[in-house]
Amino acid sequence: MKNSFKAVAMNENNPKWENVISRIAPLETRNNDIRSNFDRDYTRIIHSNAYRRLKHKTQVFFSPENDHICTRIEHVTHVESISYTIASHLGLNTELTKAIAVAHDLGHSPFGHAGEKILSKISTRDLGTTFWHEKNGLYLVDNIELLNGHDGYKNNLNLCYGIRDGIISHCGEINENALKPREEFIDLNDYSRPNQYAPYTWEGCVVKISDKISYIGRDIEDAITLGILDNHLEELYNLLNYNSSETLNNSTIINYLVCDLCENSSPEKGLCFYKEALDLMNKIKEFNYKHIYYSRRTLTSIKYFELVINEIYDILKDCFDKENTLSNINNLSKFYPKLSKEFYHFIENYCDFANREELKLKNKIIFDISNEKDFSKAIISYISGMTDNFAIDMYNEIIRF
Repeated sequence: MKNSFKAVAMNENNPKWENVISRIAPLETRNNDIRSNFDRDYTRIIHSNAYRRLKHKTQVFFSPENDHICTRIEHVTHVESISYTIASHLGLNTELTKAIAVAHDLGHSPFGHAGEKILSKISTRDLGTTFWHEKNGLYLVDNIELLNGHDGYKNNLNLCYGIRDGIISHCGEINENALKPREEFIDLNDYSRPNQYAPYTWEGCVVKISDKISYIGRDIEDAITLGILDNHLEELYNLLNYNSSETLNNSTIINYLVCDLCENSSPEKGLCFYKEALDLMNKIKEFNYKHIYYSRRTLTSIKYFELVINEIYDILKDCFDKENTLSNINNLSKFYPKLSKEFYHFIENYCDFANREELKLKNKIIFDISNEKDFSKAIISYISGMTDNFAIDMYNEIIRF
């Protein structure tokens, strides 16, 4: 129903407001700044390097020659659009949904979910913790991503709690249980597994659902474009009750699910679909896993991704030798000049060996590279930020003579 969530929207009258706009540290402000807290964060996110790199990160299909196949940056734009439509209709805070949406996948590694699984194996082995992109997204915006301030110094993004919460809470399947925000104001670093908690705000819940709505139809559209579903179109048409006189595309599926969600949801019931729409959504996801995500055509490249990521990690990890680690990284330049240079420039932003005044750094120091686990964490953070193309360039440098 139109504006049915207006009373629970995130604004100054909401009892959670001060928690939602809180930051790890005070944020520098201008006297003439006309933006809200969420608008400021939205701007900080879209001007970050992590956001820019999303355009060269796999969504589902690796390295498509067709320019019209979805990449990670298009996906977050789709989530922004869908969440804006839902939040606007329900009377929720669209500035908050916009900021969460564009930031929600900043923690994704190169090569999509396949790359995420590869890094998780490495992290489990060497750090004793799993790697998952929602947790990495929070870690990235809190510790890794830097922006130049008004004084020319680089500092952490320092986003509002509500946006940080939306990033780490966006994972999870949508089932017959309506989605409602949690009441607890928790330390987000206490998350130990995906989907452990519901988002803290209704706006975060909207983004979580919009994430699912955005990809199921678009993945089908892209798969049809690439010819992956040529032998499964009849099954798809039957699944969607598709009439050949209609247009089958992403817009059709999105419109149906968005309208159903907006019509069926209420603050009392939560965000939910009617059973027919939820069943269809689950059937589409099952179809996508069977014929797209687990198809031979899609899975073929995973062995290559494993080679690329593991080889980069192993080359850098071999540099570890306590107090000699830094000199070993520099010595890599004999054979791997770009990898040596780029990794050195990465870690100097987060370690105490660099001249921080000369580099104009005011961000947190987070790595001690004489500590083996810290060094492994630094390498994983470095690789997770790579685009597909950059990771491949580094691998090609490693194997090239």
